[in-house]
Formats: sequence, structure tokens, C-alpha cells
Amino acid sequence: MNILQLCYKPPYPATDGGTIDMYSIGQGFVNLGHKVKVLTFYSDKNPFQKDTLPQNYIDTYKPEAIYVDLKPNVFDALLYVFIARSYIVERFVSARMKNKLISVLQQDNYDIVQIESINLVPYIPVIRQFSDAKIGFHCPNVEHLIWQRIYRNEKRNIFKRWYFKNTAQNMKYYEQNHINDFDVVFPVTDVDAQYFKQLGCKKTCIGVPIGFDILEDLPDVMQEENSLFHIGSMNWFPNEQGIKWFLNEVWEKILQTTPQVKLYLAGRHMSLYFRNGNWKNVNVMGEVPDSTLFMCSKQIMVVPLLSGSGIRIKILEAMSLSKTVVATTIAAEGIMYENGVNILIADTPEEFAAAIKKLIEDKEYCRQIGENAGKLIKEKYDTNTVAQQIIDEYEKLLNA
Repeated sequence: MNILQLCYKPPYPATDGGTIDMYSIGQGFVNLGHKVKVLTFYSDKNPFQKDTLPQNYIDTYKPEAIYVDLKPNVFDALLYVFIARSYIVERFVSARMKNKLISVLQQDNYDIVQIESINLVPYIPVIRQFSDAKIGFHCPNVEHLIWQRIYRNEKRNIFKRWYFKNTAQNMKYYEQNHINDFDVVFPVTDVDAQYFKQLGCKKTCIGVPIGFDILEDLPDVMQEENSLFHIGSMNWFPNEQGIKWFLNEVWEKILQTTPQVKLYLAGRHMSLYFRNGNWKNVNVMGEVPDSTLFMCSKQIMVVPLLSGSGIRIKILEAMSLSKTVVATTIAAEGIMYENGVNILIADTPEEFAAAIKKLIEDKEYCRQIGENAGKLIKEKYDTNTVAQQIIDEYEKLLNA
């Protein structure tokens, strides 16, 4: 099968949830013997540096990239709210990408074009005009749900609340009007699949999890006792919102019950709010050179998300390393977990404090939760198994 993977940002290097998702599924296709080409946008935030890519990656995926300026423009953002159009999508409309896509489609005969974001819907007419390929939507989240939850959790700033609410409404309208433009839809969770069906999706819509290659040999690093950590890109609003809530509402309660605990915050684009903060026993690391090494060196992951959609890939990555995770219900949404077996769910400051206290005081319990997490990922989230689920649906389309 010949597959064109159309991406909203470069899948490699796989340094955050979105890139891990795109890279993993592409690698799964290749592992199964299929041909994959990557055509992607890149931006100042997510650069494309071809001279730094491994030669094997270049030879396998023959990646090509088009620059897009994604720096926020306040005037445009407000304008699109008033004209009831999605500013999030409109930023990706590019004549250069349209021309490049036409060229790529004319140079090869693709069976499938897999679109990796709702933001790339404007290119569907181009694909239909210049190719007979079937179009799959491999979607990381239900975009309007993210903005809806952000709006509901914004209690202080009236203007932000108004903007987030309107953004959510515009995005919901856009998703409703375009979800049936695809031939098949692959949300990353069954929960998101149900949301799309509620929006009116009449095409095949199947929740397919993120795939992971399980490390057989973990890094040889000493784990720091009584250590908590969070890792994630801090320019993604739900991460920023969740960590601010955790520091301001939860952290003191944790220190009251377990004063020996330390918290490490890692991730790209750490704002001055965090860098200049002065919270007791909190270490702001910023971007770390090796996320796997960092996670292995710490004991317990905390993921206090209040908004978002899709699946939190960093949780799965930590679980694949047999790390114990404490997360909100929203953060763990879509993961095939069992609370108290392979993850702990906490939605209030009191629940977080109680969970951390139990894990710190009962090391065997903490270890068992982590071990069970590793088993879950190995059994349910294998890269090739996940990729095969998608390939099976593509074959049904092509043989129909």
C-alpha cells in the first residue's frame, strides 16, 4: 500500500505527544511492509531541519515540508470569532502547500492519504481533484472539546472566557460540517469516536490507540525517591492551565501530608511564570535532553489536566516505562486503565494529596501500579498491532 501522510507539524523528532503519535503510526505502516511518504507543515515553534534528520528516516519517508507562520495575530483571531470561522484552521491555508501537494500527488500514485489534523481539511478538495486515493483522518483529539473545557475552567478573565467559548462554538461547527469529508475516521480513543458520531459522522469511525515500541532495556539510572514529575510542552494551553492549578491549589496540600516530596517540571516552552516562580520543593527543569532518561530517574508522574481531548501520549509513554501515574479523569480519558490497578485517578486537591501519600508511604504498592502499567502498554498498545487495525480498514475501503 502506498500512503501519503499529511501532517500539521514534522513527525520527527518525536518529542511531544502529537509527534509521537504521527511518527509511531507511520513507523507501524513501514514495519508492516507499506510505503509511506511524509508531507508536512513546519513553523518557528516546530522547525524542520532536514540536515539533522537520520539518513534512514530520509530514505524511508522522503519528507518534504512547507513553512507556515503560526505566530498568533490578535486582530485575525478576533476577526474570525466575529465572522464565525475557525482561526485555528485558517492559519494552515497556504498556496505553497496546495502547490506542493499537487506536485506530490502527480509524482506518485497513492492508495491512501492520511490526514493528521482537522486543521488540514482545506486540502481535501485538492486531494480529490488530483488523486483517486482514499482519505483517512487519523485525529489526535476532538478539537472543540479542548476549547469547550478551557472555557468552562476559565473563571477569572471575562474576555478570555468569551473568546474561548466562541472559539469552541466555531470549531464545533467546523468539525460537524467536515467530519464526513473523509472516507474513514480514526480517533485515538473510543470516547472520541463517540463524540464524532454524536456530531453526525456517518463514515466508519473507530477508536484506535497510540502505538508504542516497548523498550526491552531501560536506561541504567538511579530513581530518586519521593520525587514527582510532569513532562509536556508548556505552549499547549491545557498543560499550562493544569500545572498552574496543581501548583496553586494542590501542591501545598501534598506538602502538608508528605513534606519530603519534590516536584520536577520538564518540557519545552516553559514560560516565565514557571521559571520565575518560587514554590517550595519545586524544580523547573524546562526542556530536558532525554525525556526517557528523565522519566526513569523520577518516581511518580502527575498529570493534572482540567481540559483537553484525545489521549495523553506522555501518560502512555510513562506507563510503558513502568512509571506510576496519578492523573485527573480528563487526563486519563481514552486510556484502557483500571483505577487503583495500573493508574491512580485524582480530580481534587484532596484526592491528589491522598494518592501521593499512599504511594510514598507504601513503596510496594507504588511499584506494583507501575509494573501493571507497563503490562497494559505491552498488551494493548503495540505499534504494529495498532497500525494493522488501520491498515485493515484501508483495505476494506480499497476493495469495496
